Formats: sequence, C-alpha cells, structure tokens
Amino acid sequence: MRLPHAIYQDGEDFFSDLGQTYKKHSKGLFIMTPSGAGKTYFCNRQIEPEWIDGDVLWIESGAQPPIEWWNGSIPLIERIEQRCDVITAQAIDDGFWVMGSVNSWLKPNAIVIPSWETLVERIHTRQVSGNYDGGLTDSHLNQLKVHISIIEKWHTDYGVPKFESIDEAVSALVDQDV
Repeated sequence: MRLPHAIYQDGEDFFSDLGQTYKKHSKGLFIMTPSGAGKTYFCNRQIEPEWIDGDVLWIESGAQPPIEWWNGSIPLIERIEQRCDVITAQAIDDGFWVMGSVNSWLKPNAIVIPSWETLVERIHTRQVSGNYDGGLTDSHLNQLKVHISIIEKWHTDYGVPKFESIDEAVSALVDQDV
C-alpha cells in the first residue's frame, strides 16, 4: 500500500472552514482512546459541536487515507499516525477539541480506556448492527490489545490522566476552566 505524496501548504482556509462547523476555544485539547471507546458516538450526539472526531479531521485534511490503513505495515501505520499528529497539533493550537485513536508523538490531554468487555462489546455491536463506520473489528482484537498498551504508556510514562469513559474525561478537562 502506497500513501499519496504529501506537501506542506498554508492550511488557513481548512482550519477557518473547520471553525465554521466546530467551536473554537481559548485552549485546544486532545483525548486519545482505542477503537470502540465511543468517540464517534459522542461526537455525533453533541448539542453544540465542540469535539471533533479525529477521523473526520484527519480524513478531510488528507493526513489519513480513507482506506483500512491500520492493516498495513508498521512503518506505514507510523507514517500515517505522524501525519495525523501534525494536523491534531495544529487544531489544538487553533483552539479545537479533538478526540481520536490515532497518535504517534503528540501528548494527549487525557486518555480513555474503557474495560476490555465494553470495548469488545461495542466493536462487535457496531460491526453487526449495520452501523460500521470504520475502525477495528472482531478480527482485530489482538491489535486492539497492543494499541491499548501503547495508549496506556501515556498514563504510566508521562502522567496523562486516564479515564474509563469519554464523558468522565470531557467533564474533567472542561472543568479545568478551558
């Protein structure tokens, strides 16, 4: 699998357009979660669009290809994650709130890791309900375990606050008077 070539250019129009849809804040935030944690569910049910589903941000910016890239080689996955981090960092700098499961080097403000049972149930339900919108499936549970251990390091190695639900993480971060 080959990625399209990337170039850097002024993204002012892209982020300006993003501000027409999502609320900008005085401080940007990033919540990191594994697949199945409920990011898309949460973002799609907001009354006021404050949190951006990272997949939407990354696909629309071109950082993440609209294919199942997570099935690619480790070097390919790492390149895509790095590209997404660049876009996430810019969004945070512009005051946007982002939640997603793609990350390489950008330190999140919080991580969310629901129980294993919850993640497996949500992944299975989304897969069989006809609402599959991407992400890991039942056949990717070993990959999910590896991803959780990578996310967990943000907490154990760098002290990033850890929560069991997106609602808990959002409440904690928003209560910090951002």
